[in-house]
Amino acid sequence: MSSKPSPEDKRLRTFGRTKSRTLSARQQALVDAFLPRIAIPETGPVIPADLVPAKREYVLEIGFGGGEHLSGQAARNPDTGYLGVEPFINGVAKALTQIDEAGLTNVRLFEGDAREVMERMPDQCLDRIFLLFPDPWPKARHAKRRFVQDETAAEFVRVLKPRGALRVATDVKAYADHALWILRGHPDLEWQAKAAADWREPPADHLTTRYETKKLGDCAPVFFDFVRV
Repeated sequence: MSSKPSPEDKRLRTFGRTKSRTLSARQQALVDAFLPRIAIPETGPVIPADLVPAKREYVLEIGFGGGEHLSGQAARNPDTGYLGVEPFINGVAKALTQIDEAGLTNVRLFEGDAREVMERMPDQCLDRIFLLFPDPWPKARHAKRRFVQDETAAEFVRVLKPRGALRVATDVKAYADHALWILRGHPDLEWQAKAAADWREPPADHLTTRYETKKLGDCAPVFFDFVRV
């Protein structure tokens, strides 16, 4: 007799496919040998300060895609620990290549669902969270699959330190409206925009990725910066 599905089994996926092209020999070698050395554990507590000790700040990037933003930020800020989560194995492999080539020691990766990782984190352990261009699920009937929901907004607040920062970026209007409605509705998240340029123009510390240059969305990229109050 089959066992009753766990809440995790019933959870709706917030991402689509997890693999496309076959990995190159080098990428596969990095996945096999390098990833285990910098991987976030699959079980047990996820404590950023234990995974990347002695850093000034700790940052989580959810759905890092090809890893360009994650590795670029880590190279710019060697005194910050970066945790990257990505369900797409090809993206993980690309990030591993960049981390290896740059000799970065301040990055840890997880292949899978970021919600599961956040749930294993202690309260107030992060200084910043990036959620950049997540799978938009643009059709209204798929809105419940979008990463930004009331539950994930509550998790952002729980794991961020007071005055910790959250950045959500998208180039899909439906997702922008959806995310902004939910995030502005949380009493412990304060939107930092004072004028339209604050969300229409890329922030000074943003790193443009190849995905952005493809202009696949239905609107220009928007950047929503929030602070956990």
